Amino acid sequence: MNLSNMETASMATEEIRKEIVIGTGNLELAYDQWVALPVSGTQPSARYKHAAAVVDEKLYVIGGSRNGRYLSDVQVFDLRSLAWSSLNLKSENADKLGDSSPQEALPAISDHSAVKWGNKLLLLGGHSRKPSDSMIVRFIDLETHICGVVETSGKVPAARGGHSVTLFGSRLIVFGGEDRSRRLMNDVHVLDLETMTWDVVEPRQTPPAPRFDHTAAVHSERYLLIFGGCSHSVFFNDLHVLDLQSMEWSQPEIPIDLVAPRAGHAGITIDENWYIVGGGDNRNGCPETLVLNTTKLVWSMLTKGKERDPLASEGLSVSSALIDGERHLVAFGGYNGKYNSEVFVMRLKHRDSSRPKIFQSPAAAAAAASVTAAYALAKSEKLDFSHFNLSSKGVENGLVKQDVTIEIDALKEEKKTLEMSLGEVRAENSRLCEKIDEVNGTHAELSKELRSVQGQLVAERSRCFKLEAQIAELQKMLESMQSIENEVQLLRRQKSAFEKELELGKASQKQGSGGVWSWIAG
Repeated sequence: MNLSNMETASMATEEIRKEIVIGTGNLELAYDQWVALPVSGTQPSARYKHAAAVVDEKLYVIGGSRNGRYLSDVQVFDLRSLAWSSLNLKSENADKLGDSSPQEALPAISDHSAVKWGNKLLLLGGHSRKPSDSMIVRFIDLETHICGVVETSGKVPAARGGHSVTLFGSRLIVFGGEDRSRRLMNDVHVLDLETMTWDVVEPRQTPPAPRFDHTAAVHSERYLLIFGGCSHSVFFNDLHVLDLQSMEWSQPEIPIDLVAPRAGHAGITIDENWYIVGGGDNRNGCPETLVLNTTKLVWSMLTKGKERDPLASEGLSVSSALIDGERHLVAFGGYNGKYNSEVFVMRLKHRDSSRPKIFQSPAAAAAAASVTAAYALAKSEKLDFSHFNLSSKGVENGLVKQDVTIEIDALKEEKKTLEMSLGEVRAENSRLCEKIDEVNGTHAELSKELRSVQGQLVAERSRCFKLEAQIAELQKMLESMQSIENEVQLLRRQKSAFEKELELGKASQKQGSGGVWSWIAG
């Protein structure tokens, strides 16, 4: 390529860059569509299982893994200039001691989490070449570029990677992960950021299966949501909810037709919407971008790319950025057969928030509908305007009377509709009660069968114990028989030796008597 062509290509790239940057404010970018950004500067190494966060329109990418090698760099992408740069960290110890010699400010690390707190990025956990028994919390000061370790106290959780970290007020909630021995976990720990004190939470009810590479989010400042992830053999697409007030786990029953099992995906919450990007099952990547309405607990597909799209990767990151007053998703990295280093951005369409709902079972929902219908019915009865005096003279009063009559008729129709709805809800409640009675009856029969089987099992165990005792006695008898047999063999040998000695004695006597008589006869 000659110089003029290179200049033309450079100018074209710059124009695209300007259109995208300016377009965020001039509606040039289409809503809810991923766009790969043209970048300038030295691009960072492609990677996955890194940590990322957006602060002041800059994407910070920390560490990660590539070809089995952990990374220790911090890369910064400016969402305005679309340029990459490296952040040169200074070690906290070197800064305190005034040491200018090069030190490793941040160890090579992967599978960790990053959270913005004040003017710092907090890095929790992760795998590195320098293993630790307990979870390490590191910090990066975005103003001074100093990196160090935060001193924590309390019940510090075990070191791990592939866990989730969720900001809840001034606390961080850590769930699950995999330790350096590949042991999977499903425990819950809380770090108070005001006191830097750890505590362990022991919720009731059935927790999610131990897992790693899942995602987590907080809804309504009360519920912790856990989605997906994997064990060493199973990939999950389930959704679990931890009530942070009652400390009870639950698993809502929601349609998951759109949701394929996945791990290594990324998630970010904006208002009541939880955006899920990428992930896979070690065979296929997930090309769709999903949205979970955390109020209604309804999944929907926002967009879908190709199966080999860089966004259909495991170990990618997704962050939220506010540019020109509009929310954007920013995705980076991942692995889908090859390591990726592209930056993708999605301009989000504003979505109206609906009235919050409580996570309910079908029975609870029916009960709530009954209460709502009854309330509306009572309200409509109270709004009966028949006692108003509308006999005033004049056309205006006549019109008012006519309007009120129409409104009363409409309210009566609404009352009938609500009464019908209430009847349907009551019928549904009756059907649910019948199903509950049927289930209780089945449970009673199964309990009876279980007790019967348990009785048979106890009898069989008793019989087994008796057989084992008889076998032990027989073994003892066999051992005694062996000793008797040995004694019999010894007696037989003694008898044989005695018989031989007896025969020898008789022979010697015969020889002696024959010699004397011969001597006399001679």
